[in-house]
Order: sequence, then structure tokens, then C-alpha cells
Amino acid sequence: MTDTLPAPFDVKLMNIAASAVFMLFGGLVLAAGVWWALRNPVFALAGISVTGDVTHNNAVTLRANVAPRLRGNFFTVDLAQTRAVFEAVPWVRRAVVHRVFPNRLMVVLQEHQAVAYWGEEGESRLVNSFGEVFDANTGDVEQDDLPRLAGPEGQAPAVLAMYQAVKPLLATLDLGLEELTLSGRGGWQAVLDTGATMELGRGTPQDVVPRVERFVRTLTQVTSKYGRRADAVESADLRHGDGYALRLRGVTTLVKDEQGKQEQK
Repeated sequence: MTDTLPAPFDVKLMNIAASAVFMLFGGLVLAAGVWWALRNPVFALAGISVTGDVTHNNAVTLRANVAPRLRGNFFTVDLAQTRAVFEAVPWVRRAVVHRVFPNRLMVVLQEHQAVAYWGEEGESRLVNSFGEVFDANTGDVEQDDLPRLAGPEGQAPAVLAMYQAVKPLLATLDLGLEELTLSGRGGWQAVLDTGATMELGRGTPQDVVPRVERFVRTLTQVTSKYGRRADAVESADLRHGDGYALRLRGVTTLVKDEQGKQEQK
């Protein structure tokens, strides 16, 4: 058996050159294909399909407003930019964009589900079910009983969580929670649908809920002593460690000075 002789240098050189020519030719073919795809009108964007949540936005209007802001064709359009354009529309929380061959885009929208107003009275910001604050025309809000939440920037999730923890407790007394505010120092204040104000103290729901539970558990016992119901509460202060202070409408515990005292002789 004879050993295979190494190929001469000029043969190796020819093989390398042939491979390079073949790769160059392949690259040119690929480039031509890309150029053809970029220039071919078949792949020009012909339409955008919008599905999902469109309660506050008309799909036709969305397409008309967004389409002029898009650049490129089916292959070159920037999907991230397209998503950002849709998510900049009021009430749109998230947009998912897909290419549909050969010349369409499909967009699935998720709208904000408003659960509360955010900030001072008259502000146009809302809180969605994820605790996210967003701007929108409050005139488009369909619910007429949304509460108002407020607190430092970035604290909307915490305020919403506290509201969701306290509201059902007060509901057992037929008291509605209309406003809940977190102060800059960490204190919680609630306003009920009766107009009553409640100081809930500081802390997380794990700290505040036991105070509210004690208040709910004992309130009717206190109000009944004065012939009142729970809706007679004007204010309550739950910040005391072993109880709470209460003010009832039409009830006073102040002792008036005796009138008509006899003058000392």
C-alpha cells in the first residue's frame, strides 16, 4: 500500500481560489436576493390587522394614525418601533406585533383596565389593575365609582395593595372606601363614602389590617351605646396601640360647664 502524496502547491492554490470564487458568487446571489426583496413592491406593507382590546380605541383610527409613522417593508420594518408607536396611544398598555407573510402586520393590543384615579382631584392620571399609573382622558372612564388613590411617585402598587386589603373589611359594615392616601412619611389616611376620615397609621398591610379588623369588629358595639350606626362615624384614629379614637355625628363626650352657678357670698 502506497502513501498518498501531498497535493502540489499550485493545486492547493487553485482549490483555495475556486472556493473563494464560489463563496463570492454565493454572496452576490444572496445580496441580489436581498436587494430584490427590499425593492419588490410585493413586500411593501399592505395593511395592519389590529385585534385584542379596542374598547377605548377604534381599530380603523389606530391604523390610520400609526401607518404613516412606519418605515420600511415587510422585511425591514422595525417591530420594536412599531410596538412603541402603538403603546404611545392612550389606554394601550401593551402591543404585540407580528409579521404576516408576505406584506402585513398583525398587532394584538392589551388596554389598561382602570381601577382607580391617581393623585389630586382633577388630575387625569389613572391606576390600572397592575398598579401602574397611566395618563388618559378621564371622560372615557366607564365606571362611575372608581376610588381615588394618592401617594409618592412609584408607590401606586403599594397603595393599590393596601386599598384591596382594607376595602373588603370596611364593606362588612356597609362602608365604602372612596379615597386612600399614603403620605410622604408613610402614614395612611382613608376617606369613606359617608365623608368620614380615618387615620390608619403606618406600615404594610400586615401592620394596618389588624387595626382595621379590630375597628370593624368592635365599632357596632360602640355606636349602639349612643343609639348610632356605623355610618354615624365622622372620624376615627386607629394609630393607638390598644384601641382607637372615635368621633360620632351628634354625640359628644365633653362635659359642659355647669350654667347658672350661684355666686359666692
